[in-house]
Amino acid sequence: MSEPRLSILMYHQVGDFAPMRAHRANYCDRRRFSAQMALLARLGYRVIGLDEALAGLRGERALAPRSVVLTFDDGYRNFVDHALPVLARHGFPATVYVISDWVGRRAEWFAKDPGRPVPELMDAAALREVHAAGITIGSHTANHVKLGECPPARQAEELGTSRARLEDLLGAPVQHLCYPFGSFDHHTPGLAAAAGYRSATTCLRGAATRADHPLALPRKAISFGDDLLGFWWKVAVKHAPKPDLVSWRARLAGE
Repeated sequence: MSEPRLSILMYHQVGDFAPMRAHRANYCDRRRFSAQMALLARLGYRVIGLDEALAGLRGERALAPRSVVLTFDDGYRNFVDHALPVLARHGFPATVYVISDWVGRRAEWFAKDPGRPVPELMDAAALREVHAAGITIGSHTANHVKLGECPPARQAEELGTSRARLEDLLGAPVQHLCYPFGSFDHHTPGLAAAAGYRSATTCLRGAATRADHPLALPRKAISFGDDLLGFWWKVAVKHAPKPDLVSWRARLAGE
C-alpha cells in the first residue's frame, strides 16, 4: 500500500477584496472559495476533520487517497458570512484557529502595513455559532505571538492560557493548535503536548504523511491568486515537501 498523503489546506480570510500584490495567502475571494469547495465535491475528495486525519496518519484507520483537511487561521468574522454557508452546503468539516485574547477585536497587526484594511475577528457569539454548526475551534495562542521567538515559559503561558480560555468560552475541549506566523522552535511541540494539544499545524509546505510529528503538521496555503486549476494542482499534485519540512521531520523523528 502506498504511503497516505494528506492535503491540509490553509486559509485565512474569505470575502470580497481589492487586488493586491502582498500578503496574498491571507485572502481568498468568496466566489473562488465556493468554486474550490464545489470542485472538491465534484471530484470525490473526502473532506475530513483533524481527529480523523490524526487517526489516519497514525495508521489507526484507513485514510482515503483523496483526503483533505480545511483550516482557517485567526478567526475572522468574514468566515461566518462567506465560508460557513459554503461548508454547510457541502457538509464539509473545518477547523478555525482562534486567538483567545483577541476575540471580538480587530486584527490590529494588519495596521503595520499602511493602507491595508484591518478586518474584524469573531466575537464570542459568532464563535459559539460556528462551533454549534460543527466547526472545530482550535487555538492560535492567546496573543498571536511568534512562539519561536519566545522563551519556553512564555510559550507555555500562551499555549495554556489560550486553551483554557477557549474551553471556557465554548464549554468544550480544545485540542488542536496552529502556530501563528508558522513560528515555532524545538521546544514548542513538547510544550504543546504538555498543554494538552493533540495536533498543531504549521506553515511548512507539503502533504502530511506518517513521517510528520502530529504537533508539526505541514499545510498547503491557498492564495488570492489561485484560480481553479492552480487550486487543483496544489491539492492533487503539489505534495513534495519543501526543504524546511524535510529538516523538521528529521529533527522531530522519534519524539
